Amino acid sequence: MRLLGLDPGLRKTGWGMIDVQGNRLRHIANGTVATAASDPLGERLRQIHEGLEAVIATHRPDVAAVEETFVNKNPTSTLKLGQARGAVLLTAALAMVDIYEYAPNQVKKTVVGVGHAGKEQIRAMVDILLPGCAIADEHAADALAVAICHAHQQGGRLKGGQTVFAAGRH
Repeated sequence: MRLLGLDPGLRKTGWGMIDVQGNRLRHIANGTVATAASDPLGERLRQIHEGLEAVIATHRPDVAAVEETFVNKNPTSTLKLGQARGAVLLTAALAMVDIYEYAPNQVKKTVVGVGHAGKEQIRAMVDILLPGCAIADEHAADALAVAICHAHQQGGRLKGGQTVFAAGRH
């Protein structure tokens, strides 16, 4: 199974692609779709869509795992993050990729063992679980962690996570 992990953000949306075969995880690719804060919101959402569309066309994932939005203290930031998540979810759904969501604490607990792990701990565990992969940045590391979380939660059939979109291909 080819799995796409996604860490939505308006400034940077991280993505990480892994293959899962039984208990084995293999890194395929990772990166970030970046947008400029000076661009209008609609343009930034288009850039996220087109960037992820290219990733999906290149790597052809079977499943996408997306980190859920956490509520910031700043409601405007939370709303913008929600709009970026909408672009991410729509892009995967248009490509007919099954989508699952995971809470940030669930991702951290699954990958690190602690629900409130820091970014450094997440990156360190991703390095251990996917040895030899060159991680683009912290956003790509978070996306790989979401993919790893889904792989571990799956165990034959999904045990955790919420189905957002089931394309019916499987």
